[in-house]
Amino acid sequence: MYHSDPVADNGYKQPDYGNIHRELAKSGVTLRLLWNEYCDSSRLAGEIPYMYTQFCLYYREWAEKTKATMRIHHKPGEKMEVDWAGSTMSLRDNLTGGEIKVYIFVAVLPCSGYAYVEGFLSQNLENWVSAHVNAYRYFGGATRMLIPDNLKTGVDKTDWYTPTINRTYQELAEHYGTAVIPARVRKPKDKPSVEGAVGVASTWIIAVLRNRQFFSLMELNAAVWEKLEAFNAMPFQKKPGCRKDAFLEEMEYLLPLPKQPYELAEWKVATVQFNYHAAVLKQYYSVPHEYIKQKVDVRLTKNMVEIFYGGNRIASHVRLYGRDGQYSTVVDHMPPNHQKFLKWDGERFRKWAGSIGENTRAVVESILSSYKVEQQGYRSCMGLLKLADKYSIARLEAACKRALSYTPNPGYKSIQSILKTGSDKLEQEATPDSSSEHGFIRGAAYYGRTGK
Repeated sequence: MYHSDPVADNGYKQPDYGNIHRELAKSGVTLRLLWNEYCDSSRLAGEIPYMYTQFCLYYREWAEKTKATMRIHHKPGEKMEVDWAGSTMSLRDNLTGGEIKVYIFVAVLPCSGYAYVEGFLSQNLENWVSAHVNAYRYFGGATRMLIPDNLKTGVDKTDWYTPTINRTYQELAEHYGTAVIPARVRKPKDKPSVEGAVGVASTWIIAVLRNRQFFSLMELNAAVWEKLEAFNAMPFQKKPGCRKDAFLEEMEYLLPLPKQPYELAEWKVATVQFNYHAAVLKQYYSVPHEYIKQKVDVRLTKNMVEIFYGGNRIASHVRLYGRDGQYSTVVDHMPPNHQKFLKWDGERFRKWAGSIGENTRAVVESILSSYKVEQQGYRSCMGLLKLADKYSIARLEAACKRALSYTPNPGYKSIQSILKTGSDKLEQEATPDSSSEHGFIRGAAYYGRTGK
């Protein structure tokens, strides 16, 4: 992909990889610093620079192709290489006696060779993220670059030149201030340290423990970490010291860990409903009413729900658990015509209606229960109870009674219609068993009330 010409055929300025390699050998010089200098020189010359990720990838390709004459030196605190070991371990099922496969995660700091190993019951995204968080905690710091294999758990698209990092993995990297640079498919030399550590782990940890039986993941990992400590303290064959000694020197170059470890987040897409709430896992969270009918991105963690539109956060809620269909509503998200009823609540409307009569209270109860968000029924309840000012309390109660004989779920409009037409003034009331021109008329006894 790289060219000897100073300007590549694609219009981008080609970096001087030889000079980059020589500069990297100097103390304190990083790829980020060299990329910034490359961008400055490109813009001064009126040329287009590569993005940082491409800059790093092309440099690594160049270094690979010139390995016969140039040696790549690892810098302290620069990289953490990660992978799943090819070999697995197993647990013994207490009930069935069968085996449960355990997958082994390995992380290595290539400068010192210091390693972290942990077993998991699956290679899913949750365990992949937990493994990284635990590795950073074990090392006591983060590296500037994170080099995984091209796994589906971390990389959505495995093209070498334009890899697509999945959203959760990218969030993890940003939380720790590191950049993800995936290794190429079937190119183990892109991450030789972890490949070597995987082989050593397979011999000194997995193979050594092959005849032991474990009945829990906690028990297995305790044994793995015991062997890991021995592995990191094992003397080097071709130089003095051991991995742990080298790590103690490298440790001061690691990035400090954030105050809180990364919390796994799940992303979903939802559509804002007409009641200005988004449905997420059968719970409902409000957003500003201006976003009704819009598609939004929802980020869920263990305790929080954040809602984004166009990359901007528009709402956040404490996550709801328990029965389905619960609502979390923020006052400021409500339309103005809903907000003016905030000083009211359902119990106040019920009490007011009860002071008029049992039938009026039954209608108010019906109105409130007909809405997913109770506040949306307040306007109808207010209108219903205000009818008493125009028509009298007695007529409102009579109208509600007549409406309930037609349907168990009358609304404001039906009560208003009865009062306008004067139907509530009819002296003859239908009994539960009597017939009338309306075949569905029922009396109060049908709804559990006894007439006197």
